[in-house]
Amino acid sequence: MKLGYFVPVGTIALFALATPALAQDDAGSPDWTGPYVGGSLGYNWQPNNTANDVEQLYFDTDGDGSYGDIVRTGTGGNAFAPGMCDGKATSATTCSSGDREGKAAWSVMAGYDRQFGNIVIGGVLEGGQSYGSNYVTGFSTTPASYTMVRKLDWEAAARLRAGYAINRTLIYATGGLAYGKFKNDFLTSNTANNFAQNNRTEDDWGYTVGGGIDQKISDNFSIGLLYRYTRFNPNDYSVTVTQGSAPATNPFVNPATTVGQTVIGRSNEQYTTQSVRVTAAFRF
Repeated sequence: MKLGYFVPVGTIALFALATPALAQDDAGSPDWTGPYVGGSLGYNWQPNNTANDVEQLYFDTDGDGSYGDIVRTGTGGNAFAPGMCDGKATSATTCSSGDREGKAAWSVMAGYDRQFGNIVIGGVLEGGQSYGSNYVTGFSTTPASYTMVRKLDWEAAARLRAGYAINRTLIYATGGLAYGKFKNDFLTSNTANNFAQNNRTEDDWGYTVGGGIDQKISDNFSIGLLYRYTRFNPNDYSVTVTQGSAPATNPFVNPATTVGQTVIGRSNEQYTTQSVRVTAAFRF
């Protein structure tokens, strides 16, 4: 699904929740100014966007640090002629139908808001875990499968908020800097070559944007609904393939077509997530 689908749906949901509040009288509106602490719990998923749909394994066989080389068989053919798959290998020749997983996500947060009339401006720091992951698999003519797994483990964000308060309801937009800690893994049915993983743990900075609604249910407590779109570009992970027990003519190490090893990477460094979360905060 495209990002454009989720944004309208999220917007409709937010304004639907806000409709009862818009009809309320402004008399006795509470002041949103002050610090708060709280947390969120919800669902995190990856959109089916074009960039992810064309992802494949990339190879560096000549040691120049650039990907895009072809791993050649002994007869000069493409050793990965069977193709690629956006998913996790289920056998040496097949894989699952999609590479994206949606899972639970949680965070803790602390922030400060200041109200000017009906306008509320503030900032929030948050951090927690998002359990999403994605896969890309290549198939060789051996046959054998080679799967790269990227998992977003921990994430944090520093966001600004700007919104409009009506009585006990605050409708806001938000955006800022995002940090993600990724864990990578490599799975293969090839038992002959040796595979060394480089930079299995990655840190990356990205951005996050979204919007939400907060509703005060008392002077010191609020609940809400938050939508966020977040993008990272982790690109340090790779796998170096050496001979192992394979013959010297093995496509990954053949001295006629390689520098004695092959480095495997991912063609697409983009990692995007969307999330919808319920929030709760204690306001001082």
